[in-house]
Amino acid sequence: MVRYRAGLETQERILAATRALLAEGSLEGITLKGICERAGVLPGSFYNLFETKEEAVVTAVRQALEAVDPDPDRRGEDTVEDLVEAYIRFIEGQPVLARIYVQLAVAGSADDHRLRGRILRHHANRLDRFADGMSRSRPGLTAAEARRRAEFLLAALQGLTIWDMLDPAFDFATHARDLLAGVVGPA
Repeated sequence: MVRYRAGLETQERILAATRALLAEGSLEGITLKGICERAGVLPGSFYNLFETKEEAVVTAVRQALEAVDPDPDRRGEDTVEDLVEAYIRFIEGQPVLARIYVQLAVAGSADDHRLRGRILRHHANRLDRFADGMSRSRPGLTAAEARRRAEFLLAALQGLTIWDMLDPAFDFATHARDLLAGVVGPA
């Protein structure tokens, strides 16, 4: 039990160091050495918990996404409106991690098949939740139509996220809510 707790504490120190380094710079500037020094752990301890630096980064971003999850217990009660509001909270409340997530999804996963697989699985899970939420928001939709609308909504939200990162004056929340109203349609 003590070893397990020590492992969890070490993992949290590594993730806290990763988040701190991400907040200070860019993904390219983060090194395994920097993470280990900031966390006060040896590389062997790091590799006992994570396969790569990118895995630690993805885990830190996943935790930030989960922190704004409207249905963390996955009871299946979230609506698409709840999910969009959670996405807005993530983008506006965690801008550094949001930027890193986009960097990983676009550039990082191009060369790393394991990272690409994680990003694609995360996207597939999010798509399933958005499609389920769409069905709850509009019970008359077929499952195929709910999924099609969810795919469109997620793709457009990701585009808005990129725009938000490029233009500091961009009002992400307003555009995301307008998008939601256009995709979901009248009740």
